[in-house]
Amino acid sequence: MAYKSSPRPVFDGPAPIPYAQVTRHIWGDAAAGLVDDWIYVSSDKIHQLVFGMPPGDGFRHSESFRTVFAADEVLYVLMGTMVIANPETGEVHLVKTGESVFFQKDTWHHAFAWGQEELRVLEFFAPPPSTGSSGKYAATRPYISTSRYERSELIGHWPAKQAEAKAGAKLHVLREADRLWSLDASDPRVLTGIIASTDQLTAGTVRLAAGGRSAVQCHGGSMGIYVLSGRVNILIDDPEASPVWFELHPKDGFYIPEGTKYRAFNMGGEPAEFVFGVAPLYKATS
Repeated sequence: MAYKSSPRPVFDGPAPIPYAQVTRHIWGDAAAGLVDDWIYVSSDKIHQLVFGMPPGDGFRHSESFRTVFAADEVLYVLMGTMVIANPETGEVHLVKTGESVFFQKDTWHHAFAWGQEELRVLEFFAPPPSTGSSGKYAATRPYISTSRYERSELIGHWPAKQAEAKAGAKLHVLREADRLWSLDASDPRVLTGIIASTDQLTAGTVRLAAGGRSAVQCHGGSMGIYVLSGRVNILIDDPEASPVWFELHPKDGFYIPEGTKYRAFNMGGEPAEFVFGVAPLYKATS
């Protein structure tokens, strides 16, 4: 299969993205493997998708499909267990449901569905492919013809050199305890956990206890949302917008353009949670 750019769904304003209407795509070839994509949004600022693989499958890279990009990425495991590897350095990590991986520009990566369960992974990617940060950039990078899947130099020095290996790693596995947690000042039923934050991308989770209502939010970048559980309502805080009130359910997404004021609500009796990515800046500029 020859390389071709993935679809790039864009929206003119705040928009719900029902799971049933998400853009489908498949990429890869015999050497790299074939991967299912559900592309939620691919604007000029953020790329959000879910990729999936059946048990035992995975993706590597090939001459046509080089998995090294000019972007910051956060991968959040929605289902199953992912083994992710850097074929250039030999790093290999096991990432379970609810855990994340963060890496930056020029990081080669392969991923595999480990165990007996299908793998689904939510991905936030910025700068997005529309800026030339994906396939076009990857074609310029020196090709890796032989993949490494072990750190043989650490044998005989483990765990003595564990801290040194972690400090030099390109793939960063982030678990719940690693998040930067904060409570909404107006409602302690709203809990935000930042997974990773750079000058290109901020990703995290928002947990809404029953009845939770966030304060008005506004970011210095465009935002993509993916609902994990419960019922999430988004209120667009703009009297001239229509409509302004949206109801989201698990697997649904939502797009919020830069500078848009909004609030998140949980009007149900059960907890709700969503994952978000904002690019480029999380804090709104004055």
